[in-house]
Amino acid sequence: MTAGRINPPELSPPAGFSHAVVATGSRLVFLAGQTALDGGGKVVGDTLPEQFERALANLLAALHAAGGTPADLARVTVYATDVAEYRAQASQLGRIWRRLAGRDYPAMAVVGIVRLWDEEALVELDGFAVLP
Repeated sequence: MTAGRINPPELSPPAGFSHAVVATGSRLVFLAGQTALDGGGKVVGDTLPEQFERALANLLAALHAAGGTPADLARVTVYATDVAEYRAQASQLGRIWRRLAGRDYPAMAVVGIVRLWDEEALVELDGFAVLP
């Protein structure tokens, strides 16, 4: 994939995301929402950072199985049951993102929601990638 990250100067400087991603490639990979489920289908982690790390690792595992890498991510949406807590933990979540996915940020959004499918889940990530 060729990805151009676009961050126009008239917009507020992005932190941990890109305002726009122009991607060219031949395959689209749509990634289902991933929470902090382990291989047995149980939510693991009691804190938002623990669950975010597992959910991101699950998303990246699905992407890898489809032949992609974190740099191929064009869009990720984060669904959080507590946006205030997400904001409070933003620095730690950013460190987790950079450790697992690097600094080629996709276009992203964080959406506050009432709850997720599994009541114990605090966060879910979905997205799509463009592969060469």
